[in-house]
Amino acid sequence: MAQNSTKTKLQFSGHETFPLRQLWLRKAYEAVSSASLGNSKSLFSDDDAIARFGVGKNMVSSIRFWATACQIIQDKDEGYVATDLGESLFNAETGLDPYCERPATTWLMHWILASTPERTSTWHFIFNHVAQQMFDRDGVTAALTAMVSEQGQRVSSATLKRDVDCCLRSYVPRAGGTSPEEMSEPLLGELGLIQQNAKGAFEFRRGAKRSLPDGIFAYALLDYWQRLEHSGSVMAFDRVAHDYGSPGRVFKLDENAVADRLMALEGLSKNQIQWTEQAGIRQVTRSGMALKDIEKSKLNLLRAAYAKG
Repeated sequence: MAQNSTKTKLQFSGHETFPLRQLWLRKAYEAVSSASLGNSKSLFSDDDAIARFGVGKNMVSSIRFWATACQIIQDKDEGYVATDLGESLFNAETGLDPYCERPATTWLMHWILASTPERTSTWHFIFNHVAQQMFDRDGVTAALTAMVSEQGQRVSSATLKRDVDCCLRSYVPRAGGTSPEEMSEPLLGELGLIQQNAKGAFEFRRGAKRSLPDGIFAYALLDYWQRLEHSGSVMAFDRVAHDYGSPGRVFKLDENAVADRLMALEGLSKNQIQWTEQAGIRQVTRSGMALKDIEKSKLNLLRAAYAKG
């Protein structure tokens, strides 16, 4: 397993061991949007929180964690507020997916959780730094333990094991559970990114990902581009397909699938993203789009992801 070279402060808790459930993001958005700013600080901790969200106390904490990690709400000094992304997705009148039922939303949440290590470090590690096609819990936990040690952080082995288990159950749900929330399908389970074999080991499912909209792939590409230090207007194909935190790696796309996606982006982006292949050199160009313009372009591509189906 590859070594994580970042020095970011890592996080391995906050979800109370509950995978992200289907309606939790919408529940958090609606609660925050309907509360006055002064009262939103205690939305997830006051005496009414259990009744408000219809789940136990630990699940309320988990809802808060996931809604924050998925960038749907934001914790500010004065209280919780809905983010621009939360408004774009879940606003009852203008939202792209007010009922959180479109595959585009699920793929977008996976991208947010697995492309950066700050809040959901295990998600980032598994989808970027586990190089083997097949792996198991113990191997991932051991590799995480080594990485955390190299980073100079102190995290107990029990915490890491719980986090690895929660991450894997997010994509490969386990049977059982007594409450409707526990029995409901984890949001990310529908993506089919990881499967478990008869021997209990896990395996990545690589390929074209037909339910992944081109607009979400394009959004992810620009999001990744923004994070690169000293990024210019041209990016090599290999970076898009294989680099840590890249769309190809996080979405588990093979090279042919990445190339097909990039070739489709010229029309989708109105020529702002262009694909070229000359003399065996494959690359993608950001044309007429300065770094300061990327946020607007990302929003346009996000809308395009929901325009069909």
